[in-house]
Amino acid sequence: MVYPSVGICSLAVSFPSVRRTKDYYKEKYPEIVAQVEQKSFAKMISLDNCKPSNEFELEMMPYLSDPFRGTVEQRILAPGESSLTLEYCAAKNAIEAAKLSANDVDLLLVASFLPEQVGFGNAAFLARQLGLQCGAWNLDASCASTPIALQTACALVQAGIHRNALVAISCTYSRFFDKDDTLSWFFSDGAGAFLVSSLKPNQGILGTKTVNTSILCDQFSFKLTEDEQGNQQFRMQVPKGTNKAIGETAADLLLTCCEGAIAAAGVTLEQIDFFIFNTPTAWFASFCTRVLGIDPERTINVYPLYANIGPALTVANLYHAAHLDKIRENDLVLIYGFGAASSASASVMRWGDVALGSAPNNGSDSTMKNSETRSIISC
Repeated sequence: MVYPSVGICSLAVSFPSVRRTKDYYKEKYPEIVAQVEQKSFAKMISLDNCKPSNEFELEMMPYLSDPFRGTVEQRILAPGESSLTLEYCAAKNAIEAAKLSANDVDLLLVASFLPEQVGFGNAAFLARQLGLQCGAWNLDASCASTPIALQTACALVQAGIHRNALVAISCTYSRFFDKDDTLSWFFSDGAGAFLVSSLKPNQGILGTKTVNTSILCDQFSFKLTEDEQGNQQFRMQVPKGTNKAIGETAADLLLTCCEGAIAAAGVTLEQIDFFIFNTPTAWFASFCTRVLGIDPERTINVYPLYANIGPALTVANLYHAAHLDKIRENDLVLIYGFGAASSASASVMRWGDVALGSAPNNGSDSTMKNSETRSIISC
């Protein structure tokens, strides 16, 4: 059966207004920085033994001398900002970039990690802000939400059920860590959005492969606590063995999904022009290129700009690659994302004439170009 050509027609990103560098922590928490190797962040990203035991740990090794483990900058929510405000900005820009109106959107898929309220996702609230009349669904695949949402939206448009599906992805980790917790150095906030519609013949999504990540179910959790004023708050819990568990499983997940998507698309690894990985650590892109045996010039790494923004990383990498002309119309692009206690997923698509929303006003592309010349980010 021949399916119609469907894929991304517009793409946008949105980031909060607070930009935080390593100097913030050095100036505000000098005692913690001095003792960082005894703190939670360093314990999570470390080696039990001196020698690495897998590709993930090999690529991690150069960053262990950096107390920030390669984190350079973060984007943090300011008062009045939220996952909804970020999603709204990205979604609005994606609609406008596609030269469509709210009435043209006939499905909204939203993946918020995590939504603003307990018990309800952001989808209906975002639909209200955008003035949409269509269905609004919440989707959860943790840090794999971008490829999973893309796969879902493309399938529904290919089936003829919908014409223009809007996808919004956000991550607001800063809400779930105390500022003096060194784990907060690793996490950040951001959002992205894209419209999925019909494209020119032979463009759009060509093949996918998704597997579950139940093997990582015990690595992240949330705990309800109280602050000093007695207000209840959620705090993310990350056990010491998380880094090791990810390192031992990451290569198999990457290979299974990428090789499966390439086979489903009927192409070869060598034919892929560009690779987009979610980059939750400073070395994840290098890890992926090592495992797949590809030239590092065939991918991009926005971790130095944004740190770990969860599912929004895949959108951010995709946006910056397109904005820097690393991806051009009719290029074969593979995207990959994985999330603990969820799924790992890869998709191969032939890039269309994708309209981009306005660039983040933070000099990010020039920073991106400069960061590409540095294989190791020092402290």
